Amino acid sequence: MRTFNKSEKVALVLPVLAAAGLLFLSQNSHAQDLETVPYVDLEKYAGEWYEIASFPQSFQKGCTCTKAIYTPNADGTISVENSCNLPEKGKIKTSTAKAFVEDGSGNAKLKVQFFWPFKGKYWIIDLAKDYSYAVVGHPNRAYLWILSRTQEMDPVIYDEILQRVEKKGFDLSKLEKTVQCDI
Repeated sequence: MRTFNKSEKVALVLPVLAAAGLLFLSQNSHAQDLETVPYVDLEKYAGEWYEIASFPQSFQKGCTCTKAIYTPNADGTISVENSCNLPEKGKIKTSTAKAFVEDGSGNAKLKVQFFWPFKGKYWIIDLAKDYSYAVVGHPNRAYLWILSRTQEMDPVIYDEILQRVEKKGFDLSKLEKTVQCDI
């Protein structure tokens, strides 16, 4: 078995590290390419939203009837209250968070904090002019939520949203419709 001297090891490792770094940068820069809406009026965005469809996440496992309520705070943050029905457990699950607006984003990029010190990116990537629907994603495209002011969405509007979301690089095979009900 051949052993390598220090300079040979460096010569072998450097290209691997450089390739890994380039791969990380290319993936990270692609993730940052996600375009948001130009501006969100937080007063109009406030209120109750129903989840129409999403990429399933572990923290939403077993949830139906998922909805969120957003309330602007005097300090510029937004209170978030998520709730869903857990039919197998016969109870309602709720979670609260605080959202912070990212400077210079036209209020379209939020950082949501369910527990300190962690904040998740919440980017509004599609929004109806009348604020009747919104689409929220993450720049890595692993998270996606389609939201509506009503429990059901017009199928034509839903299909149009899907076309735009797919053009933004989201894998629609991961998308699941949410069962809605009154909770």
